[in-house]
Amino acid sequence: MLYQFYQAMTDLAAPMRMMAEAGLRARPMFGALAREPLANSMFAALDMVANTRLIAERPDYRITTALSGNADVPIREEVIAATPFGDLLRFAKDGPVLEQPKVLLVAPISGHFATLLRNTIEVLLRDHDVYVTDWKNARDIPLAAGAFGFDDYVDHVVHFLEEIGPPVHMVAVCQPCVPALAAVARMAEDANPACPRSLTLMGGPVDVRINPTAVNELATANSFEWFKDNLIHSVPLRYEGRGRKVYPGFLQLSAFMAMNSGRHFEQHRTLYQHLADGEEEQARSIREFYDEYFAVLDLTAEFYLETIDRVFQRALLAKGELDHRGKRVDCSRIRRTALLTVEGERDDICAVGQTAAAHDLCTGLRPHMKRHYLQAGVGHYGVFSGRRWESQIYPQVRAHILAAS
Repeated sequence: MLYQFYQAMTDLAAPMRMMAEAGLRARPMFGALAREPLANSMFAALDMVANTRLIAERPDYRITTALSGNADVPIREEVIAATPFGDLLRFAKDGPVLEQPKVLLVAPISGHFATLLRNTIEVLLRDHDVYVTDWKNARDIPLAAGAFGFDDYVDHVVHFLEEIGPPVHMVAVCQPCVPALAAVARMAEDANPACPRSLTLMGGPVDVRINPTAVNELATANSFEWFKDNLIHSVPLRYEGRGRKVYPGFLQLSAFMAMNSGRHFEQHRTLYQHLADGEEEQARSIREFYDEYFAVLDLTAEFYLETIDRVFQRALLAKGELDHRGKRVDCSRIRRTALLTVEGERDDICAVGQTAAAHDLCTGLRPHMKRHYLQAGVGHYGVFSGRRWESQIYPQVRAHILAAS
């Protein structure tokens, strides 16, 4: 009933938001008076009411050009392959462009859309032909499409790599580091020609037993049954996925917000102050971040619960006990895929050491094919977005891919 209650509260708040939006549209009618301090404060409050809300539809990527060589080239989105649960999306470059390494960016299914990796994609596009796993909101996937669990995620990664075709490289961010590594291990064992030449794992929970974070402690503080009984809900009747059991995106967002509630409160107070002071550029920067941050998707119950069980509670891959479709995942079979792991010094979601643990699993790789990079001064988000991602981390990723090409 929680999902239905949330939906009812959202519906009840809709008229209030509509009135706030109408008030903002009326602002030009007040002329110069609309810029007086009292009016600025009033319209700032209306803006907060109208625009601070959750969004359940994928935002636009807003990537229309990319720097290639010394010039900007147009970008168009192409769906290369599609399943009920996600698309393989290519950011194709128009015009004369030199052949560049093909990279599959594996996005997490952890409450946000793949658009959260917008800056990751923009930077990768400078030197690569970029493909992204564009996951869909489980709320909008009919029950007839079937289930989607951990093994299905691995299957999608393999399928998408095969659709891209060799030679290809793969970059996984956060949660998908485990299924991405499992996919490469299975492909290596099967001598799949689409097995990537390089794998970059960024801030992922390969071994959550190392330096446990608040996220890890929450996962182990409660039983599997607790998660199943308290966090899984049915999609309301109005949506295509009606009746599907899901872990709602608004619950995941609430958990993320609670981890840094003081920071988020201060950011919204700052946003209001910028609006009240007429500092539109500063306000736009904060608003754009939260427009993306508040765009949430639901996870299928089976994927969420299996991830909790296999990755966060039992750490099966790290113990060498993970199975995929009934076959043991053996990372020692990886011999030709160069491995780079990236961690952030201040990451409070995937702590230092959790991603680097992949090196201990990939015993079949020669030393020169394994590298680790620890970025000082960044948290989880800074590993794949922002100034240090662009200027310090990305050069490491680019060099890794180039060396394996």
